[in-house]
Amino acid sequence: MKERTILIVEDDKALIDVLKYNLTKEGYIIITALDGSQALEVARRSQPDVILLDVMLPKMDGFEVCRILRKEMTVPILMLTAKDSEIDKIVGLEIGADDYLTKPFSMRELLARIRAMLRRSEMAGTKPPVQGMPIRVGELEIDTARRRVNVSGSTLKLTAKEFDLLTI
Repeated sequence: MKERTILIVEDDKALIDVLKYNLTKEGYIIITALDGSQALEVARRSQPDVILLDVMLPKMDGFEVCRILRKEMTVPILMLTAKDSEIDKIVGLEIGADDYLTKPFSMRELLARIRAMLRRSEMAGTKPPVQGMPIRVGELEIDTARRRVNVSGSTLKLTAKEFDLLTI
């Protein structure tokens, strides 16, 4: 079975170390980002299988990161945050997070939620395409690395879902 990559977006280095240790032990490949801007860059470049996203981040908060990523990709996003009010949970889920877990949390529960999100993602066929060389068919060019589609030299504006459907 293919190893799954998890992007942890968190500014607390001690928590990153704990998550990295436990998730690596479970067989996941871990990549990290310390702020919202870096999270966008790393997610776009690495196309992770799951994103664990804190809300309170430097440079750009997790809600805004989630909103931007959701427009670009279908990766499962779990908000992992100390913000535990009902309104924060609702906002997180409404802007595109797939799940919301408040700190402190149980590592066993986090692992179960990650496995559930991966299972749903695989069943729905929403795994992002493998990055590589652009696909060319006649006048159509699909750049999976940049998630762009050109027809006769003109760039098409596609939603994340439309792009994913095109590349199945």
